[in-house]
Amino acid sequence: MMMTNIKTATHYSWGEGCDGWYLLQSAELTIIQERMPVGTNEKLHRHTQSRQFFYVLSGSAIMTLDGVSSTMGERDGMEVPPGVPHQIANSGKTPLEFIVTSQPPSHGDRTDLE
Repeated sequence: MMMTNIKTATHYSWGEGCDGWYLLQSAELTIIQERMPVGTNEKLHRHTQSRQFFYVLSGSAIMTLDGVSSTMGERDGMEVPPGVPHQIANSGKTPLEFIVTSQPPSHGDRTDLE
């Protein structure tokens, strides 16, 4: 086993200037650290099988689950069960950094709803 962080993890870009780093990537589980600039958001989507957990490291997020929006601050977490439409957005004044855990992995198990 090796220690990992955003300097050593596999990086990818998404959306409008957003970044992700695979801290753990296996057939059963992914743990990703993501960064979203101010004013960015993910597309509304759902996963058929993947259960996710979002945990805010810094900044604040608006998480919309099944049409209900909640503000998440630093050290707040939220579960997203399979099948539930959801979207995370950074409407704060600083970049948003968070961890998203997906079991099983969510890539390839996504339907965009907008």
